Amino acid sequence: MIVVMQAGSSEAMIDAVLERLGEYQLQGHLVRGAERTVIGVVGAAIPPTLKEELEHFVGVKETLRITQPYKLVSRELRPTDTLVQVRDVTVGGNRCVVIAGPCSVESEAQLMATAHAVREAGATMLRGGAFKPRSSPYTFRGLGEEGLKLLAQARDATGLPIVTEVMTMNDVALVTRYADVLQIGARNMQNYQLLEEVGRTGMPVLLKRGLAATIEEWLLSAEYVVAQGNPNVILCERGIRTFETATRNTLDLNAVALAKRRTHLPIIVDPSHGTGKWYLVPPLALASIATGADGIIIEVHPDPDRAKSDGGQSLNHANFAALMPKLVAVASAVGRVL
Repeated sequence: MIVVMQAGSSEAMIDAVLERLGEYQLQGHLVRGAERTVIGVVGAAIPPTLKEELEHFVGVKETLRITQPYKLVSRELRPTDTLVQVRDVTVGGNRCVVIAGPCSVESEAQLMATAHAVREAGATMLRGGAFKPRSSPYTFRGLGEEGLKLLAQARDATGLPIVTEVMTMNDVALVTRYADVLQIGARNMQNYQLLEEVGRTGMPVLLKRGLAATIEEWLLSAEYVVAQGNPNVILCERGIRTFETATRNTLDLNAVALAKRRTHLPIIVDPSHGTGKWYLVPPLALASIATGADGIIIEVHPDPDRAKSDGGQSLNHANFAALMPKLVAVASAVGRVL
C-alpha cells in the first residue's frame, strides 16, 4: 500500500500516519520526491480496513494498492529513478558506469597492472574477487583478506571505488572494511539472511540475478535489502541458464528493459558471465547500453590465457581499451553519457 501525502503536509501529519502503522506492527518507508511525499506500507498482514482508515487522517491525499509482490523497489512507490552514490561515482541517471577488473585477485602485480589499465581507458570502478564461489572445490577460490587488502591498495593508487563479492554472513563485517560496493553473486541471490545482513550495513549492494531466477524473484531479493532501510541497491543481469549450450549463459537483455519499467533501482549488465566468451563481450556490452542499462561490469586480465579463473571470458587490456570509445559512441547515440 502507498499513502500519498498532500503537498505541504507537516512532519506531525506524517508522524501520525507512521505511528498508526506501528500500532498494526507495519513498517512505513518514507519517500520524499520532488512532486510528492509518499509512505510505503509493508508488513505481513495489512488490515482490509486500513486503506479507508488512513484516508481520514489529516494531510493524507489518497491511499493506493501496490499490485506487485515487491513493494519498496517498485515504480509504483517511487516513479523516479534511484541514484546510488559510490564515493564520487553516481550509479543511475543519465550517466553510465563501467566497472572493470579481474575475476579473481591473483597477485599484486596482476591487480595493479589491471587497475591502472582500466583507469586509463576510462573505467569508473574496479572489480575483483577476493572470495570466489566456484563450482569445483579444487579450483582457485580467492586470496581472502589478502585479496581485500590488495584491492584497497589499488583503490588508493587509482582512485577507483572497489566492487567485490561477499559470500557468507560471517564475512560481511570483514568485507565492509575494505569494499565500497558489496556484491551478492548469482548463487547467493536467494540467500535471504545474507541479503538482510548486507542490507543492515547501509552500503551499496550489487545484486546479481540468480542462475535461473525470474525477474520477480530477482526484485523480491532486492526487496530484502531495501526492507532493512538500505535503498542503495544496484541490480545486475548476468545471464540465465537455458537449453542453449553455445554460450555459458543466455544474456537476457529483455530483463533489462522490463525491469527498468518495474523498478526504480539502477541496473547494470555483466556480458562476461552472460556469454562466457571474450569475443562476445564487446558486442553484448554495446547492446546493453543501447537497451538502457545504467552500466556494465566486465572482466579484464593482463594475460587471460593464464588467468586462475574465467580467463576465457576476460578481455585483455588492449581489447578493453578498444571497447571504451565504442561504448562512448553508443551511450551518446541513446542520449546517455559514459
